[in-house]
Amino acid sequence: MFTHQQMQSNSKSGYGNPMAPAFVLAATFLLVASANAFQGPCDIYAKAGTPCVFATSTTRALYDTFGGPLFQVRDSASMKTKDIYPISRGGIVNKASIDSFVKGKGSISLLYDQSPQKNNLPPSPRCNYLEAGLESNLANGQTKLDGHAVMGIYITGATPADIWASQRIKNVAYRNNAPKGIAKGNQAESMYMVMDGKRYSEPCCFSYGNGETTGNDDGNGTMEALYWGTNVSWGGPGQGSGPWVAADLENGMYKSNMGGHTSSVTSPQNKTLNVTFASLFLKGPAADTFGLKAGDAQAGKLTTMWNGKRPTPSYYPKKLQGAIFLGTGGDGSPGGTGTFYEGVMTIGNPPDSVDDLVQANIVAAGYGRATSSLRSIGLPLSAAHLVASSTGAVVEYDLPASGTATLEISDLRGGRVATIHEGMVGAGAHRIAWNAAKTLPGVYVARLLLDGVDGWAGRVLVGR
Repeated sequence: MFTHQQMQSNSKSGYGNPMAPAFVLAATFLLVASANAFQGPCDIYAKAGTPCVFATSTTRALYDTFGGPLFQVRDSASMKTKDIYPISRGGIVNKASIDSFVKGKGSISLLYDQSPQKNNLPPSPRCNYLEAGLESNLANGQTKLDGHAVMGIYITGATPADIWASQRIKNVAYRNNAPKGIAKGNQAESMYMVMDGKRYSEPCCFSYGNGETTGNDDGNGTMEALYWGTNVSWGGPGQGSGPWVAADLENGMYKSNMGGHTSSVTSPQNKTLNVTFASLFLKGPAADTFGLKAGDAQAGKLTTMWNGKRPTPSYYPKKLQGAIFLGTGGDGSPGGTGTFYEGVMTIGNPPDSVDDLVQANIVAAGYGRATSSLRSIGLPLSAAHLVASSTGAVVEYDLPASGTATLEISDLRGGRVATIHEGMVGAGAHRIAWNAAKTLPGVYVARLLLDGVDGWAGRVLVGR
């Protein structure tokens, strides 16, 4: 299967070359089998029958047609707020609109839910161990996404001494205690988040997911969330020295079903993840099982860290209350450190094949990539279309004058996989075919050059 991931265009023509012909290009990848074009993570989940009931990101749209606000920023001097949108529907955040509004210091005052449920996340209200949630500083957590400047939710955890000294403190945290459509009781769900792989801590907890609506510890199984860090006092270690992905199920950050509070039992199958950006997945079926997966958000596939029984006692059936929280424990424990970029919660538990597609989508997004992998010399976005084929693809284009056309296939690191066509072509309509039946599964860039200048490019997911 081939699936379009992203296209971009640039109104500049010829890159200043006066000899470059004024090509007018229309490019289409034609269908042999049905296709999924322009999809985001939540489009993938929806097609699997497990739709997103919460989806937020400070970096990009998570639906193919989403053009609403991603988050709201506050200017620290005036205290005024502004909604921040993607550059285009389905696109990357428009950071220029932030820079023009926040002249000095600023913060992220609200995280918008891109799902139809509209479960927006404000700063957290008071919880058992949190006096109040603060807003994330815009100056921290900045990185690149496919050549664009983006930011994250940047949290530095309080020390245990500070927490115990005051019982409740203020720290960056977001929470919605009355969302709609979130899994409750023993309902099935799944979730993922993308994190800075180099920022983490041992104290409890940097978690994200389904928590208690009371903001208290209401007992085993009353929450189900993703945890990222090196905590061992609430669940024992995984393999190596960490960081690890874990399931925060209340009273334990479980790397497997072994070891709760004060346990030193090791979960050897849960491996240390040393990456620049981490993609972390939790599977929460209604059965007496749960799953954990983790991977490099820049390349490669997911690794299953746990897939088996829930811990005992009292973790099954689940007793979920359905709050959404980010950056603390379920009871507001503010000791976790991390930088969050995007995350999704679904209703229902999708098959493993869907997790693989979402991971490929995250990789294709381009976390940490300083320059865009896609360029264009004047092709309007509306004129370019990419759809799937079970065995190959065809680029169709029209030239008003003769020239040299080259179709190249490269991987996301820029390495050339194949040159499909290179040669002189005349004016008029043309078709160039790519047979990828023997190509390894993965994400590739198809690029059409006209007289040596990029004319069109699109990302393609090759699956089996």
